Amino acid sequence: MIRTILFLVLLTMAPTLELRASIPYGLIDAEISWAAVVAICIAANIALAPLVWLFMDKGVGLALKIRWIADLYERVVVRTRSKLEPYIEKWGTLGLALFIGVPLPGSGVYSGGLGGYLLGMTFRQYILASILGVCIAASLVTAAVLSGATAFQLFLKH
Repeated sequence: MIRTILFLVLLTMAPTLELRASIPYGLIDAEISWAAVVAICIAANIALAPLVWLFMDKGVGLALKIRWIADLYERVVVRTRSKLEPYIEKWGTLGLALFIGVPLPGSGVYSGGLGGYLLGMTFRQYILASILGVCIAASLVTAAVLSGATAFQLFLKH
């Protein structure tokens, strides 16, 4: 059980995967209850938010001294800023929460942290948006997986 929990946390912490991957894995393959899977994944994803902000705040300046990292950063910044700016300008913290909460590739706590930081949001705004966004994403992913799993059960003999 500890191994399962650790794997769920590590999968949730993985860039681009986050709870969009860990909740389906946990609901389909883990031997713990679906409520425990969702709670673990939400907690891990929310715990990731301050780490992302800390990295953005402290680590980026050091890393940008390396040319290829600076070039990659510039491409990511432009793409993330263009995706987020309309939401942030119109909706503020709620806009970032919606961006984080949409369970699609390229959205989540990592890209939300980058976008929020680059668009000048405060740490408090970002954390609030992350908590709301993670809860939205967890609800959508859980509902999709559970409804799919329930629908699939119709085809199995009991």
